[in-house]
Amino acid sequence: MDIVKTQEINNLFDIYRPLLTSKQQEIMEMYFLYDLSLSEIADECQTTRAAAFDLIKRTSKLLENYEQKMHLLEKKIQLLKVIEKTDEKTKEDILKII
Repeated sequence: MDIVKTQEINNLFDIYRPLLTSKQQEIMEMYFLYDLSLSEIADECQTTRAAAFDLIKRTSKLLENYEQKMHLLEKKIQLLKVIEKTDEKTKEDILKII
């Protein structure tokens, strides 16, 4: 997976994480946040590399589907662009809220 796609999945994971099962959260965290290999994940979760890969792929697709329906990442990006255009005090106040 290329760096741009990895960053996108990380951003989606940050937003939609509560909608995932604990197993999905655990494996996505190991792969994307801790940069563990499929073999390391398989060993840790007592499963196969193929099962770990399949779960990562299915969960990544699920995160993308959530974004297509809810557009929360898109809205966050738009909001951050607006925040950048505000004065420093207002920016600090807004960032405390979000």
